[in-house]
Amino acid sequence: MEEVVIVGAGIAGLATAVALKKVGVRALVLERSEELRTTGAGLGLFANAWVALDALGVSDKLAALYTPMEKGSITDVKTKSIQEVHYPGNRNGAQPRAVHRKVLLEVLAEELPPNSIRFSSKITSIETQVEHGLSICIVMLDDGTIIKSKVVIGCDGVHSIVARWLGLRPPVYSGRSAVRGLSVFPKGHGFDHGHAIQQFVDVGKRAGFIALNDKEVYWFFAATCPPKGVEKGADPEMIQREVMENLAKDFPHVYLDVIKHSDLSSLTWAPLMFRYPWDILFGNLFRSSVTVAGDAMHPMTPDLGQGGCSALEDAVALGRHLGNSIAEHGKLVTGDIGFAIERYAKERRLRVATLITASYLSGWVQQDGSNRFMRFLRDVFYGFLLSRVVKSITKYDCGKLHGVSPLP
Repeated sequence: MEEVVIVGAGIAGLATAVALKKVGVRALVLERSEELRTTGAGLGLFANAWVALDALGVSDKLAALYTPMEKGSITDVKTKSIQEVHYPGNRNGAQPRAVHRKVLLEVLAEELPPNSIRFSSKITSIETQVEHGLSICIVMLDDGTIIKSKVVIGCDGVHSIVARWLGLRPPVYSGRSAVRGLSVFPKGHGFDHGHAIQQFVDVGKRAGFIALNDKEVYWFFAATCPPKGVEKGADPEMIQREVMENLAKDFPHVYLDVIKHSDLSSLTWAPLMFRYPWDILFGNLFRSSVTVAGDAMHPMTPDLGQGGCSALEDAVALGRHLGNSIAEHGKLVTGDIGFAIERYAKERRLRVATLITASYLSGWVQQDGSNRFMRFLRDVFYGFLLSRVVKSITKYDCGKLHGVSPLP
């Protein structure tokens, strides 16, 4: 019998395991891959994410590795006009930074006790049973292993088995796809770290890059049409060539040069999926002592950079509610777990539904530009609204973890 089983060792899964450790609960993390997943290469962490990382006790370790983002530029590929965007910190001084996804996962994993993560563990089904008058969760793996647990938390991504078991409707395709990659400049790239992210917009296309350190640059390209041949399993070199020679051929040389320096092993293409916000507001985010977090709960488009940030918020919120239950009863009491998870779901519904909506609308405005009105709307958004939207979203405080003695 495990106290808690977490399905998935991505950002949400590992952060939740760290949060639970902080409140005195050991969790077993089941990961289907053979090692930590690094799909995505890099990600931006805004002020709200650093509040969560501080609660998890890893913010200083991670912040020491990366330069804060202060501002960025957005270039209209057609008109060549450039607008500047500032990225605010919060009142406690937390500044946004771009980080390697792999480094974030490793920093979180290092906080966990030995053997907390079980790799090559693919779940096939979940069920709940009543034993001795108490409800327990049964998780079955594809190798025949059966694991019993008081709590199951699905952090198993966009196509979550746990979310499906809860009855949440599947995510939908946004109509856009994205290529992401990591570029390496052995002699240094020469970009200004303070001028953090450079973005480029065209009709139906949005792209950008940001320096992670002196030699590595994370880049992305999002469009309403996927690279040709991707559906047939195109190799990374084909994707790179399709972006450079077709989809982004009119983009500035500085951007094409970044793509040219790609580490092909880091290159990924994926359709951009999201869950309808009303499915979050009115759907089943929990049942008994089973719930979801991260992309398993709220997949969203990446236009405001809040996917990873909100997953970290989830982890702290869930840890806080379970920690409060432990503080009240002295241990994880099966009869009270459902109430703690219900409070967690109630707290997160409106927040993540808002993020999904704002991200989708932001992407729609930024990437259209198909007529004069949409270009005007996009210019207004960049000139007056983007900084305000980012500031409003990133000032969110997910709270702290407290109440009990953490595990060693």
